Amino acid sequence: MSQTAIFWPMIAQVALVYAVYLLIGMRRKKAVESGSATVSQFRENRDEPAESLYVRNNLANQFELPVLFYAVCLALFVTGGAGVAAVSLAWVFVLSRCGHAYVHVTSNRIRHRQPLFVLGFFALGAMWLLLALRLAI
Repeated sequence: MSQTAIFWPMIAQVALVYAVYLLIGMRRKKAVESGSATVSQFRENRDEPAESLYVRNNLANQFELPVLFYAVCLALFVTGGAGVAAVSLAWVFVLSRCGHAYVHVTSNRIRHRQPLFVLGFFALGAMWLLLALRLAI
């Protein structure tokens, strides 16, 4: 497997972020059109309408754990550690984030969202462990 394969899960994660941005734009536009929000509300982001609140919260989540994901992917690539295990874990992370995002912007049921978060959390932790092992050897 080529070391560059680690970039495909990164690209998929970036695509997810863009999709969430698109969704928040659509939900906010709908809120303005329905009269439940005004454009000026979004200037300071204090009063997010119900239609887009879950999406805004999910968008914020895309800049939490995923930042560590991007860093470890790049570090694994640079150190030559982006093998099958690392790439597989990267895909597990991204797929868990996609599932997490889907639940977050729809039902927002914690009992469905939390296991997806935990799966990604541990996959990412395992990626960092792989990097640490790579550096130690």
